[in-house]
Amino acid sequence: MKRVWQRLSKRERGLVVLTLVIFLLVLGRYFLVSPLMERREWVKNQLEIQPQLLEKNLRYTGQKAQMVAALEKARGELKLLESSLLSGDTPSVSASDLQQAVQSLAGKEGTQVISTRVLNPEPVGSFTKIPIQVEVSGQIDQVANMIKGIESAEKLLVISELNIRSLFIPAAAVRPQTTPQTPAQNLRASLTIAGFTRTQAVSTKGEAAPTKSKSEEGKAPGKSAPRR
Repeated sequence: MKRVWQRLSKRERGLVVLTLVIFLLVLGRYFLVSPLMERREWVKNQLEIQPQLLEKNLRYTGQKAQMVAALEKARGELKLLESSLLSGDTPSVSASDLQQAVQSLAGKEGTQVISTRVLNPEPVGSFTKIPIQVEVSGQIDQVANMIKGIESAEKLLVISELNIRSLFIPAAAVRPQTTPQTPAQNLRASLTIAGFTRTQAVSTKGEAAPTKSKSEEGKAPGKSAPRR
């Protein structure tokens, strides 16, 4: 390298030195100046953002009383809503509670419950929808009053599907000797009625049967061993 340097002219040596200086300046800017500028810009942004964050936090702190009041109001509404939910820790128990409520309303209005069928529960947010399908028969005013009673019941009940067909019973065929009257109109209605319960208290996939220990397998509950 020394011999190569000695062979160079003064002009060439100046160019080499200038090139090295420029190279060192570029490296210094890339490794020293740029990080310092970026750090400075970041600090500047933080100084602008922090007062805004502080003001926002102070505003939230000032609304603490309102937020606490809103939370208490929501808890009260949830407590009132829970009183209108179906009772029971499992879907079958909740469906039984719903069936009893519907049968009570039907008997109160004079309608006859022909059949009931429990449908699959459906998750709805934090709650679970427990539907049943009920088929009833009765006169127009009886069925109408039953539907009205379901919608205004203490429990939160919803009629999601309603199919009605009319059955006419001519009064002249029943009483041929009397003056003809307006025929009595009977209805047969199929209703899909749903109630609601807490999600954590039910499982939408059905209930799992309790497991038995090995010592209990093969034994019938409530029966003793046969006498010899």
